[in-house]
Amino acid sequence: MSDVMQNEAVHARPELLAAADQAARDKGIERDEVLEAMEQAIQKAGRSKYGHEHDIRAVIDRVSGAITLARFLEVVENAEAVENEITQLTLEQAKQRKADAVVGEFLIDPLPPIDFGRIAAQTAKQVIVQKVREAERKRQYEEYQDRIGEVVNGLVKRIEYGNVIVDLGRAEALLRRDESIPREHFSNGDRVRAYIMDVREETRGPQIFLSRTHPQFMAALFKQEVPEIYDGIIEIKSVARDPGSRAKIAVQSHDSSIDPVGPCIGMRGSRVQAVVGELQGEKIDIIQWSPDEAAFIVNALAPAEVSKVVMDQDAHRIEVVVPDDQLSLAIGRRGQNVRLASQLSGWDIDIFTEAEESERRNEEFRARSALFVEALDVDDVIAHLLVTEGFSKVEEVAFVQIEDLTDIEGFDEDVASELQTRAQTYLETRDAEFDARRRELGVEDDLIEIEGITNELMVALGENGVKSRDDLGDLAGDELLEIAPQGTMTLDAANQIIMAARAHWFADEEAAEGDAGAEASADESGDAPQAS
Repeated sequence: MSDVMQNEAVHARPELLAAADQAARDKGIERDEVLEAMEQAIQKAGRSKYGHEHDIRAVIDRVSGAITLARFLEVVENAEAVENEITQLTLEQAKQRKADAVVGEFLIDPLPPIDFGRIAAQTAKQVIVQKVREAERKRQYEEYQDRIGEVVNGLVKRIEYGNVIVDLGRAEALLRRDESIPREHFSNGDRVRAYIMDVREETRGPQIFLSRTHPQFMAALFKQEVPEIYDGIIEIKSVARDPGSRAKIAVQSHDSSIDPVGPCIGMRGSRVQAVVGELQGEKIDIIQWSPDEAAFIVNALAPAEVSKVVMDQDAHRIEVVVPDDQLSLAIGRRGQNVRLASQLSGWDIDIFTEAEESERRNEEFRARSALFVEALDVDDVIAHLLVTEGFSKVEEVAFVQIEDLTDIEGFDEDVASELQTRAQTYLETRDAEFDARRRELGVEDDLIEIEGITNELMVALGENGVKSRDDLGDLAGDELLEIAPQGTMTLDAANQIIMAARAHWFADEEAAEGDAGAEASADESGDAPQAS
């Protein structure tokens, strides 16, 4: 194509290349993208003149700026292969024009240069503008896609329904009302510093979304203000914010000689105050991170003092006991302090006063003692001894090593054996009652085969209309957690039970796919059974 068309090239058009260079500089895009847009515009004008059905192509010489226009005809095998008589011709017809023509080749008919009329010139201009705009949008998207997570500065260009359009210089960005700090207002021309939260490629161009409420915006501001964070000596482990009101940031030092909190505060609080000023007065608690999760949570609840913590690793929940006069401080206004501490640590936190915790422990002690008195038919003294030694369920007494019972003061081997016998008898009786009740409710037998399902749970399921594996599989984890007897299951365990209940669904699907594949193979090989 190139050799033939160059032979027909008209005289050089250096002004065309100059215009392309100027457009490329103005828009910050490649020169070739502008020239390709010009070629498409010339092609469109050519088709308008010679017919839209023709395959007309234009080439602008990258050195001289000369424009070449030509019509292309594809060579096909024979008349039956011709799909479009205007853009294709048969091999026989092609050989009349070119003796060595082959199938798949294009014959090129040079066309005279176009004298651009007013309409053609306007059309060409529109195509060029559109292509240049598309190239500019592509450049913007690629540039800002790589900058997600950066803090940028811009000017307020306009405000639409509370959303702020920010001019970043080479692009526009959107700061939505819900991503602005509460009670802050902008006017046209105001300077804005914000965090690039997301960049999406949409039909009208890349949409750059900014945020001033994102936790990482505060982390990025500290990185700019604190050289030790920028250099990696101090690491920001986690951030939690209540935008415009309060925030907590956890930091760790990788140099044992450097305290992580001090450099973040700065001389007379200069560094932290610079961040506070940018965040419209948001109060910031800088907390030392610790690999000891309990110690870290105690730090996160500052300024409240903590008396005791009890951690539940399975539920990822921690109970925090504080002095009575520290409760309001630990919880914070509208629960703000404990909520931020929970976000910062990733743990669910329950706050109790010492009085509440004592009352709760006493209530648990009374309830467990009453359970042992009833189930084991013993007096209060023995029941209290069992609870004091840490026994909380009848199952623990029934199946614990006998030595664990004889180690209790006042318990000899005969007493221990008798307690285990009574516990096992109680459990057998209770399970028989549960089994009879679940049969009465119509709960299917195969549910007990699922690991984690007990007779007590089967009764609870039956009372809530869950009677088969399919019924159980239809539940969500939190729904099963609500049905299960209180304190007998975690959310993770509930999810595992539900997945086990659904297992046969996937097995059935795989079996069906296998049967379908076998039938298809039989059909292809001709071995399918014939109807008699």
